[in-house]
Amino acid sequence: MGTAAIEVRGLWKIFGPKADRIIGSPDADLEPAELRAKTGCTAAVRDVGFEVRPGEVFVVMGLSGSGKSTLVRCLTRLIEPTAGELRIDGQDVRAMSAKQLRELRRHRVSMVFQHFGLLPHRRVVDNVGYGLEIQGVGRSERNEKARRILSLVGLEGHEESYPEQLSGGMQQRVGLARALAVDPEVLLFDEPFSALDPLIRRDMQAEVIRLHREVGKTMVFITHDLSEALKLGERIAIMRAGAIVQVGTPEELVGAPADDYVADFVRDVPRAQVLSLRWICRAPEPGEPLDGPELPADTVIHDAVPYAMASDRPIRVVADGELVGVVSRVDILGAVRPGDGPLVGAAPAGAPGEA
Repeated sequence: MGTAAIEVRGLWKIFGPKADRIIGSPDADLEPAELRAKTGCTAAVRDVGFEVRPGEVFVVMGLSGSGKSTLVRCLTRLIEPTAGELRIDGQDVRAMSAKQLRELRRHRVSMVFQHFGLLPHRRVVDNVGYGLEIQGVGRSERNEKARRILSLVGLEGHEESYPEQLSGGMQQRVGLARALAVDPEVLLFDEPFSALDPLIRRDMQAEVIRLHREVGKTMVFITHDLSEALKLGERIAIMRAGAIVQVGTPEELVGAPADDYVADFVRDVPRAQVLSLRWICRAPEPGEPLDGPELPADTVIHDAVPYAMASDRPIRVVADGELVGVVSRVDILGAVRPGDGPLVGAAPAGAPGEA
């Protein structure tokens, strides 16, 4: 197994006096309000650990104040962690010198913020090429690359415009192009679309999905919006009060919430549009016919409805050429009924630990 793109172990960020003394003490377990009242400190990130695989879109979501934005800023030490291990491509970020950190931020990791931070007096092409200029790349080369990246994000023809001449969605595309221009290994997004109108936000989400498909960068995406997290994330980490409550695929979060907090988050998610047949298939009953339609186990339940309605035979659910179970029309219609909640405590057929 290769090196993880990002590895985080036991990461803490505590704001306040004598912050380092909190870790390992009984005070570390206090609720946020109690900790502030007793010590004057705020634990924004509490003992967080996770890995991001190369080329993965990893989403961190939580409500306002959950610590997600502090966490993403700790990854490149824009905010200095109080304790813990942090590695990018195997390299210890906390051990990096100031020079090494500058190289990391200029060449290997780019960040896209909610506020675009564009330079108003510079043309779009110059804004996109700004990171390359900081790297010392010559004007001709950086303009050529900036124009190529602008075409990639759908802004061809706007190279000579100034930021104020663009819509909010177009300005965010410029910010995205600027991050891509330096060809980073990792892209960090801190709620980049939360200030955009819903339709523009949806377009930008689709743009991120398309760009990931085309350029394959490792991405860490911060959001407070569950629908955005489910749409973008290959895996999602849910944060509460500075700690990660659960990490899993969209299916795992919706189908098997770790606790009541996560269950409440996903309560209104239409499970038939997230869960696959693997989550509802069952062993065939004695004498049940096995000559019905065949579908892969990762078929989303909603997409299986036409097959179920077209046949009176149970659907055969297969994975790697093997039958893993069946689902009947009744099984599927039961899963798509309006108002159905998540399958709390459920696990998919063939999940680790199951017979």
